[in-house]
Amino acid sequence: MGALGVVFGDIGTSPLYSLQTAFSVNHNEVRVTELNVYGIISLVVWSLIIIVTLKYIVLVMRADNEGEGGILALTALLRGKLTGTRLRNTILAIGMVGAALFFGDSLITPAISVMSAIEGLQVVRRDLRVLVLPGSALVLAILFAVQRSGTGKVGRAFGPVMIVWFICLAVLGIPQIVQRPTILLALSPTYAIQFWVERPGIAFVAMTAVVLTITGAEALNADMGHFGARPIRKAWFGLVLGSLLINYLGQGAMILSDPHSIDNPFFNLAPAWARTPLVVLATMATVIASQAVISGAYSMAHQAMRLGLLPNLRVEHTSNSEFGQIYLPAVNWLLFVGVVALMLGFRSSTALASAYGLSVTGMLVTTTGLLTLMATRIWRWPWWRVLVRIVPIAALELLFLAANVTKIVHGGWLPLTAASIIVVVMTTWLSGNYYVLGRRAEIEGPLPDFLDRIKSTVTTRVPGEAVYLHANPNTAPLALKENVRFNRALHERVYVVRVKTASVPRVSDDERVCIDEFPEYYSGLYHLTITFGFKEIHDLPRAIAAIGERFPELGIKPDEIRYFVSVLTVRTGGHSPMATWRKRLYIWLVHNATPRGEAFRLPPNRTMVMGGTLEI
Repeated sequence: MGALGVVFGDIGTSPLYSLQTAFSVNHNEVRVTELNVYGIISLVVWSLIIIVTLKYIVLVMRADNEGEGGILALTALLRGKLTGTRLRNTILAIGMVGAALFFGDSLITPAISVMSAIEGLQVVRRDLRVLVLPGSALVLAILFAVQRSGTGKVGRAFGPVMIVWFICLAVLGIPQIVQRPTILLALSPTYAIQFWVERPGIAFVAMTAVVLTITGAEALNADMGHFGARPIRKAWFGLVLGSLLINYLGQGAMILSDPHSIDNPFFNLAPAWARTPLVVLATMATVIASQAVISGAYSMAHQAMRLGLLPNLRVEHTSNSEFGQIYLPAVNWLLFVGVVALMLGFRSSTALASAYGLSVTGMLVTTTGLLTLMATRIWRWPWWRVLVRIVPIAALELLFLAANVTKIVHGGWLPLTAASIIVVVMTTWLSGNYYVLGRRAEIEGPLPDFLDRIKSTVTTRVPGEAVYLHANPNTAPLALKENVRFNRALHERVYVVRVKTASVPRVSDDERVCIDEFPEYYSGLYHLTITFGFKEIHDLPRAIAAIGERFPELGIKPDEIRYFVSVLTVRTGGHSPMATWRKRLYIWLVHNATPRGEAFRLPPNRTMVMGGTLEI
């Protein structure tokens, strides 16, 4: 039920606009002929079978990272298992591009889905056309406004609504198939092949719309951690795939019987009396599809932060029991502004469809690239198995990509621009951190040298416990150096804490902490390495309290600990090899990142911030 309500929202609403787009692309270049209709329906059928079923349901969902899916989870899994700097960097680059394209998809999906549903009003009454744009904006404004409250209660209603939706898809398609049963011949791949052989130019154009029928395939993988692979597979084979095929076949049969129905084939499937309720149901389904993509954007941004690809942003967990229910205010409102701008700029779902396919095909190709590495390097498949199972998938996806590249000037530039901006942000953050961390290590100096130096100068031990957050285990924390220099004293117990993010979603309690003691310098001086999974909350006080319960000999008193955070203020003016504009972008990202105290959930009344300045 949960998988039906969330995972399939995007792909389940594709019948609203995909075939309409196919016959309107390039000013109705694809004419309504028997070969064109049979060829397009056959392409749709086999795209769903080859890419969604074989690639994602059968293969990609095997490549889970301890139950979690998504392109960044796959990236982290491969980087954790493979060696070689160049290969690991290549994997990271592919993952960044795929994640960036997903964010571009997150902008377009809410706009095109909701607009395509409310455009059904035009089928009911032509004069209602003026309500499409303000109605779509109102629905999306409400959707983005309620994100803060969480999706728990709404999510429980998603499953039943989507069951009704998928049953409705089948019910709408069956009468048309009964009236023209020869449409079932389109189930044969020979019609897709004939379409390409006899009319390659038209088939190439049609591919830009056929790809819209598989939008949301990446969500099958990304949402695996929420529901598990088995419920997703059961829902797909038990209801979703059959309903989609019946509806597309029904639309094809109707178009052959009445070519004028291509103005909106989905809503024309319904009798006149049912169109208004269908608009309401379709709007509910598209809101669910939009919600799935928005939640996916939160999860993707959260994983990117944990992998060091983005600065820390404020994360609000909207459920006490479900970890995946998170809300990122910055991501939410950036998406809302982008979605509204898209609707105002393109003004119809058909126009938006020109911008949609490129981000989808880009994600498909990047995921297949990582899947190939998984099959050859981790699963150790022989070449013939790769040739049989992955090459056909890659060939079809590259064909989709080539067809959609032709749409760059007609709107395809939009997801490319959005993805490029996000990749620039990610690479700037990585490059800036690499330089700053190197310079910071020079400023901090080796930890053993610092401890040797203060051993002969510091004699006073202050009652209490102090935690110094510090990422580099080999250097001295700036806050510790400043505190000793100013007060010439140490707390009775000092914990230098390094927080690591693992390449797995969650870490067991047994692997949570590594403890090192420095009795040769001072008693009560410890170095703790605390590890979180990349999808876990970095709640440091809670983790330290759990460590204290597990290791009572440390004498940890959670309510009395004082936290010291080392902060290095970054400014331009140094000799970093980065371009000036990238320096400024990096500094802007640093200034807008969530403070470390907030990121690690440190109590404000027991947290001190100390440090220095660094020019890059």
